[in-house]
Amino acid sequence: MAALVLGVLGLLTSVVLVGGLFGVLGLIPGAVALRTARRTGVGRGRALTGVVTSVLAIAVSVLAVFLLAWYANKTQACYRPDSFQQYRECVHRQFTGH
Repeated sequence: MAALVLGVLGLLTSVVLVGGLFGVLGLIPGAVALRTARRTGVGRGRALTGVVTSVLAIAVSVLAVFLLAWYANKTQACYRPDSFQQYRECVHRQFTGH
């Protein structure tokens, strides 16, 4: 159950980059639960769901980091505007080339 909770929590917080940590923490009880389920035959579905959601949380967090780094690199020239409107215009120019 802990792996499932941590995996779902990780998925929900992946876009704010904390989800990867929850995903890693969810893998540990998930692996233990899978091993226990293999021995006892009980709880395999919940354990597998916990492991899968934890892995997805890690993957989404890694993707979010790469997208954030790409966006920061692409809009680096726009970081010192005098107003939010100037920032928006600068970002628009960076992405459209106009």
